Amino acid sequence: MLKAVILIGGPQKGTRFRPLSFEVPKPLFPVAGVPMIQHHIEACAQVAGMQEILLIGFYQPDEPLTRFLEAAQQEFNLPIRYLQEFAPLGTGGGLYHFRDQILAGGPEAFFVLNADVCSDFPLSAMLEVHRHQPHPFLLLGTTANRTQSLNYGCIVENPQTHEVLHYVEKPSTFVSDIINCGIYLFSPEALKPLRDVFQRNQQDGQLEDSSGLWPGAGTIRLEQDVFSALAGQGQIYVHLTDGIWSQIKSAGSALYASRLYLSQYQLTHPERLAKHTPGGPRIRGNVYIHPTAKVAPSAVEHTCVLHSIVGWGSTVGRWARVEGTPNDPNPNDPRAHMDSESLFKDGKLLPAITILGCRVRIPAEVLILNSIVLPHKELSRSFTNQIIL
Repeated sequence: MLKAVILIGGPQKGTRFRPLSFEVPKPLFPVAGVPMIQHHIEACAQVAGMQEILLIGFYQPDEPLTRFLEAAQQEFNLPIRYLQEFAPLGTGGGLYHFRDQILAGGPEAFFVLNADVCSDFPLSAMLEVHRHQPHPFLLLGTTANRTQSLNYGCIVENPQTHEVLHYVEKPSTFVSDIINCGIYLFSPEALKPLRDVFQRNQQDGQLEDSSGLWPGAGTIRLEQDVFSALAGQGQIYVHLTDGIWSQIKSAGSALYASRLYLSQYQLTHPERLAKHTPGGPRIRGNVYIHPTAKVAPSAVEHTCVLHSIVGWGSTVGRWARVEGTPNDPNPNDPRAHMDSESLFKDGKLLPAITILGCRVRIPAEVLILNSIVLPHKELSRSFTNQIIL
């Protein structure tokens, strides 16, 4: 029996994803045509023996989230529940707080996935490694170049046994080109070190708070409090992947993640890709068109949308050009990843993709390239590597 936990965070996190998260919670923002966390759920549902999927975060259980969970349960025929934290508890605090529900039924192991990552999720391969040589913690890792590795958790492994000998979260100097993907497989024993961190936090808090109950004790950081502390003690191992992987921290990374998933759809979900039909629109590359979108067969390229995200109910006038600046990884470096960019640096606004807000109108005769257009559009244009939602 297996379970999976998806860590979805909350509204106080993911501020670099704004303004996209103003209209919809970040975990439900469409990436390659489906909510971001649906990719995670699909991967978990395909693992043999999966019995339950738990979402942990501190979003309010509002109507969009509730509706998504109900639809996902029906589609995948699996119990999928949301467990709301009483406060932001870090990447490990929610796991410890809801430990009884995670361990209910006696799972042999459980996956832990960060919601804001894009991946082909090699979960079955991780499970095979775990069953061959069980350990409390198995981390999924990939490689990055020396400069970008400083933006991630860095892993030093034993190349023969793949034991994690050293772990540093976002080091100030180069440590390793192996980085943490934010995708894990834990055995039930992995919750014991989390208990130790909680108790240590409680003791440290009591020194400052005579009430004996320090509210910050429940905040546990997997990376710093657990992985860094236990590295080199024979408890943490890494499984390396050469598959697709990227963080989804910003609007630009959402575009890049969509392209990665669209490139996988030929193998995983060919039914989601738009196809040429007699009298239909011209399709070039991997394109997803939402069922609510009406696409006219003609396309006269008088207006162009490039590297942009166009909000719900939006309009772009004729002869307009909407163009953002992509921040894609260096195509000449196979180990390059998306930079963890911010909107400002040294007081200056950095080039980025263009985001048009809600209720902007898009007329006919539009060429759209490498962009996301959100639902309910009537369109007459050509399409290249983009998503019409």
